[in-house]
Amino acid sequence: MQPNIYKLSEMTAEQYDFIMRRAELDITEQMKVATEVSNDIKARGDAAVLEYTEKFDRVKLTAEQMKVTPEEIEAGYKNLDAETREAIEYAYKNIYDFHEKQLPEEMWFTMVDNGLMVGEKTTPIVDVCLYVPHGKGSFPSVLCMLGIPAVVAKVPRIVVVTPPNEKGEVDDAILAAAKIIGITEIYKVGGIQAVAAVAFGTETIPKCHKIIGPGNSYATAAKRVLASYIDAGLPAGPSEAIILCDDKADPEKVALDWMIEAEHGPDSASLLVTHSAELVEKVIPIVNRQLEKISEQRREFVTTNFTTYGGVILTDSLEESIKFVNEYAPEHMEVMTEKPFETLPKIKNAGEILLGDYTPVTLCNFVLGPNAILPTGGFAKTYSSVSVNDFLKRSSVGYASKDGFEGVRGYAARFADVEGFDTHGLAVKERK
Repeated sequence: MQPNIYKLSEMTAEQYDFIMRRAELDITEQMKVATEVSNDIKARGDAAVLEYTEKFDRVKLTAEQMKVTPEEIEAGYKNLDAETREAIEYAYKNIYDFHEKQLPEEMWFTMVDNGLMVGEKTTPIVDVCLYVPHGKGSFPSVLCMLGIPAVVAKVPRIVVVTPPNEKGEVDDAILAAAKIIGITEIYKVGGIQAVAAVAFGTETIPKCHKIIGPGNSYATAAKRVLASYIDAGLPAGPSEAIILCDDKADPEKVALDWMIEAEHGPDSASLLVTHSAELVEKVIPIVNRQLEKISEQRREFVTTNFTTYGGVILTDSLEESIKFVNEYAPEHMEVMTEKPFETLPKIKNAGEILLGDYTPVTLCNFVLGPNAILPTGGFAKTYSSVSVNDFLKRSSVGYASKDGFEGVRGYAARFADVEGFDTHGLAVKERK
């Protein structure tokens, strides 16, 4: 396998735009399909959801089978091997502890002037849908990253949608994670039909105010199409990562970590960004050696990735590498430089920043604690990782005593006059 190797200073505009665009942003055709499917589900409800589940997932279900029963959850938990259950329980603790630290005060007040008090009241969103993908495998870690902060935030109704496996079931690992987290409402539906179902509501699947979670390009397209019907949360599409290295990086560790996000699928993007051509020459043979140790499917994904949206970006200096990283704004990034904590302040745009030789993306994806549901497609420039705050909303609170009102009424009236709002002015001028 010979990956793309781009010399940054010599890249054409077309090459640069292709790398920056990634697969997620090039979803024009998917959006056409999402519009057609969503309109049909809005009109026909369950019947349309079941038809598209059979068409896209090749699974035939009845309306009664779409909702996972308590018995299925219990059976999934019991059927899962003890080692995997233990891993999920360990991850649960770390993820819970991390997100609990994010909880804001439920209410706070401060005096801004005599007789004038302001503050905020924080409450959970009344319901939320968690989208857990399935296509290329089972992802209990995604349910942990979504479900745990929702539970910490005390969301009253937590709904999970996830595509059924080939048997028309939800995988045991997902069911076990749901039991450990304390989630009981799960539906066997994914893709466009899942997003549309919770955006509009069907006879079986409830309408939700928000949907959050990563998905393929079709699920991403559906979120964009239905953004006026449901809060689609942060943009979380195909996986992407940058491994930022200087000439002191360990080629063995670089090779291992460069492959991590590349194995997610052919639409993912994993980039090795460095100014050291010598490092690249050492890393590529190691990657080819390691590819022999993984399954044929994952090997194909990595190879496709490194020859399409991924590869090597070769720069002239560490400073130029950092500039590229900030422009790309990756979902995941590892800093494998000689002094990572000195590099850290220079990284301005990234969903997560992992430092040093012993913090591969694997740790944060599963067990370290920080949330692994991160903005993709360059949206790390304006979005943050999923957190407790994604499941909370704030209401501003204000209070003026009579004396406080008298002290401020003149200023408020002046604003009303300048902006031409007559009744705004009357409310303070005529108030006795």
